[in-house]
Amino acid sequence: MKSLVLIPAFILLAFSCSAQKKIAAKDALKHSGETLMICDKVYATAVVKGENVTLLYLGSETGQYLTALVKGPENPKFNWHPERDFKGRSVCLSGKIVDYKGKPAIYVNDASQLKIDAGVITP
Repeated sequence: MKSLVLIPAFILLAFSCSAQKKIAAKDALKHSGETLMICDKVYATAVVKGENVTLLYLGSETGQYLTALVKGPENPKFNWHPERDFKGRSVCLSGKIVDYKGKPAIYVNDASQLKIDAGVITP
């Protein structure tokens, strides 16, 4: 009987351990090197033609808080245009926070890393 009580406890523990930590873009710098989920508004976007990179600036228009980078070879993997489809929208971005030109960034290598955040209404 005790084992039947423990099974749901183990399932709950396993689920909670796999849940990803969720933070706002302004807190990204404090979590450099960590893999987590950042949910915030995309304030601005840019396409760097010479480098074939799409940049999404979360939390501010300058990328001071977090920049999502969709690099050239990965762009064809997506059936959307991040520079157009995500601007002004709240998104959740998952990945490892790294340094990009002195600011926090996450490289987006798969479409599953970037989702519209339906739980947040942006003005």
